[in-house]
Amino acid sequence: MIVDGLLEIDSRSPEEILAAADRLTFPQSLAERRAEDDRRAREWLAANGDDTEFDEAQEPPLGEWPDEGGAIGFTIATEVLTGKPIDEVHIAILPCDNGWQAIAYLRWGGWNENPHAEYHVAALRSWHERFGAELVGASHDVINLHVATRPATREAALTLAREQYLYCADVVDQGTETLSALAAALMDDDWWYFWWD
Repeated sequence: MIVDGLLEIDSRSPEEILAAADRLTFPQSLAERRAEDDRRAREWLAANGDDTEFDEAQEPPLGEWPDEGGAIGFTIATEVLTGKPIDEVHIAILPCDNGWQAIAYLRWGGWNENPHAEYHVAALRSWHERFGAELVGASHDVINLHVATRPATREAALTLAREQYLYCADVVDQGTETLSALAAALMDDDWWYFWWD
């Protein structure tokens, strides 16, 4: 939330965020939240005299399956434009039992298209259970996950790519450009990259 032009940090305790995440099922709960946010935005626009027509949310282009997967790797400790190592990084030790809980302790998210912390927790928990995904790094707008198991088939990779697009549309819209390119990268790399502009 932005108050007086400044980003307001989530005031809930980590325990409150984790409890909220326990009530969520990923990806269904995030899809419902996105649909509710869209409905409210349309109502607000209509109430304020804006008659702009919006297309219903659409899936990004499927595209052709690429010849190569396009692995991204670990990005948090490097400069985005140059790829050079960042001079200074911080390591945090947090009082949580599982890496997917770390986002709750950081109170990370809830701005722009970036989901609120409980949705991150639910997503990371789900991916941890299915793929052994571990949160390895977070910056102000990027997270990197390392996975133990990649999707084994193109169908499984496309299903996962759709989940990741729901979670972070920029990964396709400003990244791979197609679901197939993202799916191929997921089959080719143990690192997952998410960025919220």
